[in-house]
Amino acid sequence: MLNGAMLVWFLLTGVSVGFVIWDSIRNGVTSWVQRTAWILVTLYTGPVGLFFYLLACRRPFPGGHDQYTRATWKQGINSEMHCVAGDATGIIFAAILVHFLDLSNGWDILVEYAFGFVSGLFIFQALMMMPMFGSYGQAVRKTLFAETVSMNMVMTGMIPTMVLLAAAWPGSEDPLTPQFWFRMSLATVVGAVVAFPMNRWLVANHLKHGCMTLPGADGPAPALGHVSHENSEMAGQNGHQMAGYHHTQMKSLPIREATAWVLSTYVILTAALWLTSKFVLIKF
Repeated sequence: MLNGAMLVWFLLTGVSVGFVIWDSIRNGVTSWVQRTAWILVTLYTGPVGLFFYLLACRRPFPGGHDQYTRATWKQGINSEMHCVAGDATGIIFAAILVHFLDLSNGWDILVEYAFGFVSGLFIFQALMMMPMFGSYGQAVRKTLFAETVSMNMVMTGMIPTMVLLAAAWPGSEDPLTPQFWFRMSLATVVGAVVAFPMNRWLVANHLKHGCMTLPGADGPAPALGHVSHENSEMAGQNGHQMAGYHHTQMKSLPIREATAWVLSTYVILTAALWLTSKFVLIKF
């Protein structure tokens, strides 16, 4: 029965990824980083990723993308996709590596966290924000807080799922088996669910960007009586001016408040590890 469920999952995943790739090329009005993030998330989460892509990101018709994605919860989902894509990519790569290194599960967790953080911050977050901050280094500094708190929430969902399923499902640690990929898919889904409230809060407080329509890519939507703010406020501006516009929309927390938020997410992550250790021994 489980093998049948995995087969259906992988078939649906293939169809889902194929559609998102096709739609990103044909119908995409967002940056290549955002499109790549959605493709990777759908690869890891299958039909679940496709459902949320259709719900929160796909342009419903020419001229309607900005209006369709404007809701804060949709912006939160799109914001989360960069984190989940980057973090999950690093975590999965690390999970493959540590399996062949034959490390204990405690070291597995540390290595996976490090790889996920590096991939999420230095590739997906920084590359996404680089045009808005003018340089890669500035983008890294400005996205460090958001990536840290978001990553910790992703890991709070992924780690217990990965560890518990590995213990209950012998052989699923081997990346050469379909069980490994199914286990990682389930863990990524749980991580995304747990991280959503944090990403919605970040977007609502202008600490992180959500879904951004490329200037001039979608045009107005007369049927909605709406002209996208990207087109109305950025039309005729050069790349530097557009970067400045987005930069002014981003806020930052005072250092004490930011530190408190970061520490609180580490406390939550530590609590998740402690609770997991009650069911599965975590050793170094």
